[in-house]
Amino acid sequence: MSIKEEITRRRTFAIISHPDAGKTTLTEKFLLYGGAVQEAGSVTARKKQRASTSDWMEMERKRGISITSTVLQFEYNGYKINLLDTPGHEDFSEDTYRILTAVDAVVMVIDAAKGIEAQTRKLFEVCRKRNIPIFTFMNKLDRPTREPLELLDELENVLKIGAYPINWPLGTGMDFKGVFDRLNKEVHLFERAVGGVFKAPVSIMDLKDPFVSERLSESTHKTVLEEIEMLDIAGEEFHPERVFSGEITPVFFGSAMNNFGVQLLLDNFLKYSLPPGSFTSLKGETILPEDEAFSGFIFKIQANMDPRHRDRIAFLRVCSGKFVRNINVTNASTGKKIRLSNAHSVFGQQRETVDEAFPGDIVGLIGNSNFGIGDTLTENEAIVYKAIPQFAPEHFIYLNNPDTSNYKRFRDGLEQLLQEGVVQSFQLKNNYREVTVLGAVGPLQFEVVQYRLKSEYNAESVSEPTQWSLMRWVSPAIDESELTNHVLPVGAVLAGDNKGRNVILFTSEWSLQHFMDKHPKIIISDTPFEELEAAKV
Repeated sequence: MSIKEEITRRRTFAIISHPDAGKTTLTEKFLLYGGAVQEAGSVTARKKQRASTSDWMEMERKRGISITSTVLQFEYNGYKINLLDTPGHEDFSEDTYRILTAVDAVVMVIDAAKGIEAQTRKLFEVCRKRNIPIFTFMNKLDRPTREPLELLDELENVLKIGAYPINWPLGTGMDFKGVFDRLNKEVHLFERAVGGVFKAPVSIMDLKDPFVSERLSESTHKTVLEEIEMLDIAGEEFHPERVFSGEITPVFFGSAMNNFGVQLLLDNFLKYSLPPGSFTSLKGETILPEDEAFSGFIFKIQANMDPRHRDRIAFLRVCSGKFVRNINVTNASTGKKIRLSNAHSVFGQQRETVDEAFPGDIVGLIGNSNFGIGDTLTENEAIVYKAIPQFAPEHFIYLNNPDTSNYKRFRDGLEQLLQEGVVQSFQLKNNYREVTVLGAVGPLQFEVVQYRLKSEYNAESVSEPTQWSLMRWVSPAIDESELTNHVLPVGAVLAGDNKGRNVILFTSEWSLQHFMDKHPKIIISDTPFEELEAAKV
C-alpha cells in the first residue's frame, strides 16, 4: 500500500466518560467485535473473573477503576485501529487530557440513567477546544433510564452541540427491545446474551414489520413512531461534514455490557470519522500526515507495564511520514540524534516489535530514559510540536522516605514517576524547608505514587499534609528578587517546578485573589507561560 492508503485506513481515537458510565466495558466490547479478544472480560465482577484487558495494574483491579491510560491496537474490517482507553476517575484527568492531544476523535460514553455528569462536561470542553469530533454512546439502555428525548435535549443544551441520533431506542429498561437505525431504516432487535460474553444476536427488519409491533407493547410502539417522526421533522440534519467540524455529535443507544449496539457504533464510527489529520508546529506551520519527513511526539510515559522487567515505554503518536525501525531522528527538546531501534506496538501488557508505522499509529519506544512528555522526534529538525498542556495542581503533600537505607530505591522510583507525569514536584525557595513538595490534580494520585513506590520499587514512603491548595506559574519576565516572603501573602511560598520555572503556592482562593489585587504587575497563570505563547501561534 502507498502511504496515503495506509493513512486512509487508520483511525486513532479515545473513549472518555464519567466514572462508572461503562467506558472500560465498551472498550472490551470493541476488542471483542474487532476480533482482538475472543471473550470479553467482566468489569463489574472483576475480582471474581478475568481482569479487563486494558486495566493491568493490580491497584486498578482491586478498585475496579481505570487509573492509567492504555493503548490498544488492532485490525477490523480493513481498518487499523489505535484505541486509547483513558482513566475515568477525575483525579487522573490530567492523564486523559494528555491522551486527547494524540487522537483524531473521541467516543463519549454517557450513563443513560444519569445523563451529563461533571467529568463528562470537563472532558467535552477539552475536546471542543481541540476541535476533536465527538461520537456519543448512551449506555445501559437495558436498565432503568431517563427518557431518550430528555437525554438528547440535555446533550444539546448543556454541551451546546447539535445531536443526531443515528439509532433510536425501542423502549428502555426491562422494556428495551432494540434500536431503530435511522440512516438504514432498519430495526435491530435486542436479545440478552448470557453474561455479555459473546456477540449479541440481532434481527434486522423494517420498523413497520408486524413482528416488530408484536415484540413491542402497543404504547411503546406508538411512542417510538411518534418520537422518530418528531426527530425527522424537527431534529438535526445529518451531514458527515458537520461531524468533522464538531457542529453535531452522532448519538447511539445500546448496552455495552450486553454487547447490544456496540457493532452499530463501531461500524458507523469508522464510516463517519476522519483518518489522521494535520498537526500545527510551534512555528505555526501545518504538518500534513503525508509529508515525507517522519515526525511525532511523546504524549505518555509508563514504567513497569511488564512486572517481570524494569522497562519504560514512551508512547509516540506518529504525525507525518513513515516510521521504520532503526530510523535516525532528532529529539527537538535536547537537539540530540537518536536511533529508534526498540519500538513496539502495544496491546495492554502484550507487545510486538514494530518494523514500520504510519501517521495515526501509536508506537511504544522502550528503554530510552531521556524522553520526556511532549518531546518531538523528527527527521526534519525544523518541526517542533506544541507543548502538551500542563495543569496547576490543587492538592499538595510532603513525601518522605522513612528508611534511609532504602533511599536510593525511593529516589529512583519517585524520579521515574515524576517523568511519567503521575504527579508534579516543586522545590521550595526563600530558605524554606528543604524538601520536595508533590502536587496533583486529585488526591488519589498521591495514593498511586505511594502504592507504586512500594509495589514496583520496594520503597516505603510517608506523606504529610501541607497548607497549600492552589498554585500559579509566575511570568518569566518577573525577576525572582521581586518575590520575597514580604511580598507573598501569609502562608504562601515561592517554589520552582521540575523545569526551574518559578511558581507560587497559595493557601486559599482568597489568598490568591488578595495577592493579585495587591501586586497587579506580577503576572501569574494557571498554565505555563510558554504554553500560553504557543496557543497564540
